[in-house]
Order: sequence, then structure tokens, then C-alpha cells
Amino acid sequence: MGSSLAKSSSPTIPLQSSQKDQIPNPQESGADSKPKKKICCACPETKKVRDECIVENGEAACEKWIEAHRKCLRAEGFNV
Repeated sequence: MGSSLAKSSSPTIPLQSSQKDQIPNPQESGADSKPKKKICCACPETKKVRDECIVENGEAACEKWIEAHRKCLRAEGFNV
């Protein structure tokens, strides 16, 4: 009868060491530049104060809190 092992139709090509070095590692490249959280979950303290101020006083009266929240988001890695 035939062999019980199935043969793969797609060949595998081993990578040489120079090719392995060219494969980007997502943890190494840009790991520090990308935010670790979603923007909606970052800086909850400044977000709460900013939102309460806007609801009570309007956006024009809350520039101080809006800028404080933006500063916090930038520190977390967001481009705002």
C-alpha cells in the first residue's frame, strides 16, 4: 500500500541569517512610539474634568482643561 505520511504541496525555504535580520520585529520597531492604550481609555482623570467643565460651562471656558487633557494624551504617545 502507500505511505501514511501526507506530503505538503508547498515547499519550505529555510531563511539564511541575512534574511532573518531583515524581518521586522513588531515588538522592537515602534513599540515605544505607539500608544499602549486606546485614546478613549487614556488619561481618565483629565478627561473627566474636561468633560464636566464643557458640560457645565461650554467649550470656550474650558481651554485650560482641554489643553491639560491634550498634554496628557501626548505624554501617552498620541498625536493630538
